[in-house]
Amino acid sequence: MPAPRPARPLAALLVAPLLTGCFAADSGTASGPSADGSRLRVALAFPPAERLSPYGADATILSRLGVTEGLTALDGNGSATPALASSWRREDARSWRFTLREATFQDGSEVTAQAVADSLNRAAHAEPAPAALSGVTLTAEPAGRNRVRVTTGRPDLILPLRLAGPSLAVLSAKAYRTKDAVDPVGTGTGPFELTEVRGSSSAALDRYDGYWGGRAQAAGIDVRFVADGTARTNALRSGDTDIAEAVPVAQAATLRQGTRRETATTRTTSLLLNSRSGPLKDAGLRAAARAAVDTSGLARDVYEGHADRGAGIYGPAVAWAEGRHLAPAGRARPKRPDGARITLATYDNRPELPEVAQVLKQQLELAGFRVRLVVREYSRLESDALAGRFDAFVLARNSLVDTGDPVAVLASDYTCDGGYNLARLCDRDVDRAVAAAERTADTAKRQDAALRAEAEILGTDAVVPLVHQRIVTGVGRSVRGVLLDPYERTLVGTGTRR
Repeated sequence: MPAPRPARPLAALLVAPLLTGCFAADSGTASGPSADGSRLRVALAFPPAERLSPYGADATILSRLGVTEGLTALDGNGSATPALASSWRREDARSWRFTLREATFQDGSEVTAQAVADSLNRAAHAEPAPAALSGVTLTAEPAGRNRVRVTTGRPDLILPLRLAGPSLAVLSAKAYRTKDAVDPVGTGTGPFELTEVRGSSSAALDRYDGYWGGRAQAAGIDVRFVADGTARTNALRSGDTDIAEAVPVAQAATLRQGTRRETATTRTTSLLLNSRSGPLKDAGLRAAARAAVDTSGLARDVYEGHADRGAGIYGPAVAWAEGRHLAPAGRARPKRPDGARITLATYDNRPELPEVAQVLKQQLELAGFRVRLVVREYSRLESDALAGRFDAFVLARNSLVDTGDPVAVLASDYTCDGGYNLARLCDRDVDRAVAAAERTADTAKRQDAALRAEAEILGTDAVVPLVHQRIVTGVGRSVRGVLLDPYERTLVGTGTRR
């Protein structure tokens, strides 16, 4: 993992401790490689949605498997810590200079200032923009052999946090040989090299012995993408897999003692309402939908106690927000639905979501809506959701996954120019409140501004927080060193082995 930290620069201090604990590693670690150099078998819930492009949701697959890295990473308190950059400093209002450590790409080429600048510039011009760059323009250039200068269009006080986002991973020149695609096979810098991708079913990774952080203890990773949560859990129970991601809460109690890990995360499951087209463009009908939803039983019944009732966009794992949410601002009066027809969609990669959606369907129909329910794998839903083809969408979203900054998710998910705005929200007061939060440098004041922006967003009724999740991971009894990350960015590292 990252080398010892230098004295924190300004941006690393901007986000106060966000979480109630640090990254949790499985308890028995060892100092040497495993005796047989065994390969790890991992079952992931989400198949690639964009051919493993680092610019979208697939970026977290690459980071969780130890394939890619950025210039920085996040520690458990939400502060920027060294990764490919060993240190950094702010040069002026819009520019930061990052000093690179000695490292190589998995294709054997050197991690140079030019290679890093080229990779960041490609990300900055990607369409749609990576969520970590929502509302931000960025250019990078070499500032010496091992230094990179990154300049933003306007002052960006959280740039080191932003560059920790999985979508801003640094890849070698080989990754960009095709104009309209990015190929992560053999082009990352992490401890494991992606060697083969078999569509949406599986992938193979080998240990990269040239990793700057030391030789991984596992010889490689064999990954299967298994959307069915029961199938993932059964594979762990039968010994066919070593790590099972996102164990369904209904299956958690069936795992043997010592094979279940529960991690508090910053993930919130919400009902997003299409505010730009269809019946729910009417604020009064959105208010009616919000009023129809009863979240009291979801955490207890659907999640069987492995979640907390929705309190806002930020959940209880974001310690500074606990008990400080403001009342939503300017809500419309609910209208009678009078049989308004709406399409409610969700995905089955997270097995609780279809059940949540079914409960919501019943509640909305009791309120007078006519509801058609659509359930597919996420990879078959995302493009339609972004295009606004659904009236309502049940989404489990990690509110700090993109940058670790509490304001970033507001900009990407709820502003007019947001790159992941599934609610299709475009509201002048929301944009103004988010922009004010983005301009605020002081930690406590930035948090206050984020909560004010949250209140503006909730006041539009474009999002209804349902529950704040805890993630259950299945870990084989012989497996050690699994990285259980509250941001859900890491899973396998150099010390993970069996």
